Amino acid sequence: MRVSVRTRPSFLTALAAMFTLWVTLFVGQAHATGIGPFIGDYVGSANVVDVDGTTTPRDMSVSIHETSSGFNVSWHTTTYKHDGRVKEQKFSVDFRPSDRPDVYSAAMKRNVFGHEVPLDPMKGEPFVWGRIVGDTLTVFSLFIDEDGGYELQQFDRTLADGGLDLSFTRFRNGVKSRSVDTFLQKQ
Repeated sequence: MRVSVRTRPSFLTALAAMFTLWVTLFVGQAHATGIGPFIGDYVGSANVVDVDGTTTPRDMSVSIHETSSGFNVSWHTTTYKHDGRVKEQKFSVDFRPSDRPDVYSAAMKRNVFGHEVPLDPMKGEPFVWGRIVGDTLTVFSLFIDEDGGYELQQFDRTLADGGLDLSFTRFRNGVKSRSVDTFLQKQ
């Protein structure tokens, strides 16, 4: 008597394979699109508090968008000085994934080979990097002055209902010199 045995994947084997594929794709996509919830344009205003306790009104906006190799954060501030002057500043930084999960390096200029590289803080240029922890996107900027002292700026943008909670802090040589906390409305 001859017994024929056919090997066919069972329903459970097929289901397990599909689940494994789904988890692999989901985890890979979740890491690749970690910036996804932050994408958008946001606006708001606040009073910036200086170390001496004085406040200065400021309008601000931020745009966060995906790029082909990461994401871009662009922000604009308009400061209304007490003497009537108006000061505007615009910044834009492209971020690329690093070898560390949810830590991003800034590519802010091109080297002689055409590759985007961070600026050099030893030449007075800011060293910028970002990270995502939970529902907060943080951008750090480190400046080294001519005397070897430093300034560190930290922008925490936390997801909130209808927009982002922005918390900005500037430290000079370890001492807090300026801060602002405000809500930026999603447009």
